[in-house]
Amino acid sequence: MAKLRIKKNIAKSEWDVKPFWPERQQLAEKLSIPEIIIQLLYNRGITDPKEVQKFLQPSLSDLVEPARLIGVEKAVKRIRKAIAGDERIMIYGDYDVDGITGVSILWHCLKLAGKEVEYYVPHRIDEGYGLNEEAIKQLASEGVDVMITVDCGISAVHEAQVAKECGIDLIITDHHQMADQLPEAFAIVHPGLEGQDYPNQNLCGAAVAFKLAWAIAQEFSGHQKVSPEFRQFLVNATSLVALGTIADVVPLIGENRVLTRFGLSGLAHSENVGVAALVQACGLDGEKIDSTDIGFKLAPRLNAAGRMGHARLAIDLFTKSNPLKAREIATYLESQNKLRQKVEKDITNQAVEQFKSLGMDNGEHYGLVLAGENWHGGVIGIVASRIVDKYHCPTFVISIEDGVAKGSGRSIPGFNLYQALQHCSEHLIEFGGHHMAAGIKIDVSKIDAFRATFNEYVKDSILEEKLVRTIHIDAEATIRQLDIKMVEMIDRLAPFGQGNPHVLLVAKDLKLASPPKTMGKKGDHLQMMVASKSDENPQLGPGRMIRAVGFGKAKWEKKLVDAESFDLVFEPKINRFNGNTSVEIIAEDIIFH
Repeated sequence: MAKLRIKKNIAKSEWDVKPFWPERQQLAEKLSIPEIIIQLLYNRGITDPKEVQKFLQPSLSDLVEPARLIGVEKAVKRIRKAIAGDERIMIYGDYDVDGITGVSILWHCLKLAGKEVEYYVPHRIDEGYGLNEEAIKQLASEGVDVMITVDCGISAVHEAQVAKECGIDLIITDHHQMADQLPEAFAIVHPGLEGQDYPNQNLCGAAVAFKLAWAIAQEFSGHQKVSPEFRQFLVNATSLVALGTIADVVPLIGENRVLTRFGLSGLAHSENVGVAALVQACGLDGEKIDSTDIGFKLAPRLNAAGRMGHARLAIDLFTKSNPLKAREIATYLESQNKLRQKVEKDITNQAVEQFKSLGMDNGEHYGLVLAGENWHGGVIGIVASRIVDKYHCPTFVISIEDGVAKGSGRSIPGFNLYQALQHCSEHLIEFGGHHMAAGIKIDVSKIDAFRATFNEYVKDSILEEKLVRTIHIDAEATIRQLDIKMVEMIDRLAPFGQGNPHVLLVAKDLKLASPPKTMGKKGDHLQMMVASKSDENPQLGPGRMIRAVGFGKAKWEKKLVDAESFDLVFEPKINRFNGNTSVEIIAEDIIFH
């Protein structure tokens, strides 16, 4: 098949409107729910009447009992023995939000069980991801008897053997993809282990830690129904699970959705002083917090600790802080996040300049490799994501420091990044990852060869339609349909994220009801009033109007004024401002006529 030649590597888009479900009217009448809501649920694979009701009205009773996870019972018995014998327990977690929140959950649980424990988090750049042999040996020399991993360990075959040789009983809690060989640990708690009937293999690391904490609570309550103290702890802990679930981009379906829904409801008024301080530092104090707030405000500040310094401080925020210390840490994380944003922006700009200077905009580059001296290793993964967003090509961004080159890669849907690295392995010192994200270590002298080989592999193996960004649209709607009642019901589908995307609708044959206006400090955003041409009346003018906002869409202004009509893809929102409630739409894409 001939390859599509794109003269400029700027992501195009095509619209994919989900097919109309013929049975939606019948189910809508049966449940007294608007047809468009039934269509949205159908798009998410929900058609059974009972499942529809459970989705719209989730309950904590829908959660799966922790006992269905293989290894939980053995892990709990060992933890109980360690507490009774005053053995030293160490929680070993990852440095991202998922690991930070999971460690915090287990720390609070064990404290409630009467045991003071410590935690260890490796340094992102100095030690890297996962269990570290030297750290294990050091902790063993300090008298650690039991080590509980959070969000890591399932691939640490060698490190588990080291722990065993050092006399440490290792309990692994993880959710990452398993290799053919499992570590020889005292117990493994993982939703994907063979031989168990656990229905949700998409738990994040914090959720797996939550399940272990739940089982510990049952053990120390002496009953499957936990004590009031442990119940209150578990309810509060759902807020930490929500942070980890959304930050780790696992599917927000099933019990993941339940945990996140209830966790979000408690975030704004959390009893955890660290959570409260973080929420306040983000300017969200007293507000309803949604998944977008976690993804763009809360999670980046927590991740900044591990990217720019050490993640331990973020765990301190959730575990050992009083109100004063919590405010100090939250303020520091805010400053670290601002530094991260500046560093990320600078490196992204340099990477884009390199993209142009190397002639990668000539239509012959399908896989991008960009490298720079002293690019901060903590942010190159984010920069790779920014480049993918801009050019819609699989991308590696490499940092060269003191003669050592390490890179982070991000892919696009439909392209397996790990397979590409296997093909390019002759140029690499080491590599690892999966189909959407990966990391590499490479000799500086091999970067050019890797760049050429990677690009050729992508060019030869990727389907041309994958090079076009697809916007998946839930349904067609009219301006008249978008009343407050309808949009509030759409909001009941939240929380939105992986597996349950934000609702996107398309309205066709629209026109301006008033001239568009640019807004924002740089004038790069757009606001306008739109109406349907079919609602027009020669004497009365346009019909129902609705405010539309397009972030970063100021470039549409002239074409909007000149267009006879246009079709608009948008997300419907409820705007509550100064006590007034109204519907507005957030514009995502447009076709001019």
